Amino acid sequence: MTIAPATGEHAIGTSPPAIDAVGLTKRFGDLEAVGDFTLRVSVGALCGLLGPDGAGKTTTIRMLATVLMPTSGDAYVLGHSVTREAGRVTPLIGYMPQKFSMYPDLTVAENVDFFATIRGVPKAERRKRAPELLDRMGLGPFASRRAANLSGGMKQKLMLASVLMHSPSLLLLDEPTTGVDPVSRREFWEILADLRAEGTTALVATPYMDEAERCTDLAFLDEGHIRYQGTPDEIKALVPGTLVEVHAPDPRAALMVLESAPGVVGTHLFGDVVRVVCAQTGPETLSALLAEAGIAATVLPAPVDMETAFATIAEATSSPVETHEPTPSLVEPVETSAGREAP
Repeated sequence: MTIAPATGEHAIGTSPPAIDAVGLTKRFGDLEAVGDFTLRVSVGALCGLLGPDGAGKTTTIRMLATVLMPTSGDAYVLGHSVTREAGRVTPLIGYMPQKFSMYPDLTVAENVDFFATIRGVPKAERRKRAPELLDRMGLGPFASRRAANLSGGMKQKLMLASVLMHSPSLLLLDEPTTGVDPVSRREFWEILADLRAEGTTALVATPYMDEAERCTDLAFLDEGHIRYQGTPDEIKALVPGTLVEVHAPDPRAALMVLESAPGVVGTHLFGDVVRVVCAQTGPETLSALLAEAGIAATVLPAPVDMETAFATIAEATSSPVETHEPTPSLVEPVETSAGREAP
């Protein structure tokens, strides 16, 4: 497993982790956007950062990218402090924000060359590496096209190509495929998988559960705090029961009947299918309840996926009464003392 409690230290003679965040905290006035964020990500991992809007994903990535100074705590990127050694961190990372940040009036090739120049990539290396990266991203035929005229998926690939020009060891990607069509999303993640196979580490904030399935490790943020972390299989194992899918002519009517049924832990709509997490109730009992309500439905068992795990965890963390603790197989964040106050 590649996520472990952070300590800020590593054994003598061993390589430091890609990310070692220790009590990382950011406050904006009275608002605590991120609190005691403690996480270690090993080199070579593809770690997904999940959570609802406003959970603190962007703030966390911006602190790791040295764009924001933490209020307290610290994080170490490949052994270097983001609060005290920002100048040593930035050459090691490739930071890709949510919004398109290339110059719209420059061409694809001009954008890549410009940002590589800022990064200090020598001219000879730029001339060799830029065409290779653009071809890899499928942008070679569009090198002379202005960035403003690219599709959403092509814009994201252009940003990634620019980020990769200086060969960073760690990628920090903030929802890189939001608003991108499904084909482009799949292509983008295939590129990430190839980069990981070559040794690049990535921390990716994503709202998409199919993308979470592609990660080696996951951390679930809620209200600025890590609630759960582990591999995708370990996160799915948190679902406290079995999953069934209900196919009915009126799924919302079926949902209303089942959401308060005995033995039901959680319910949610997945397209036109009602997904029900049952602690003790089986498909036969649910079918009978629906039949009593005059609803003809087919109830079938289904494997737990990240969509269901995410919905269950979100419900658990938002409930003031009932919460689900991580299973012993999950690695939990450890309490650490706060770091120095940032200026």
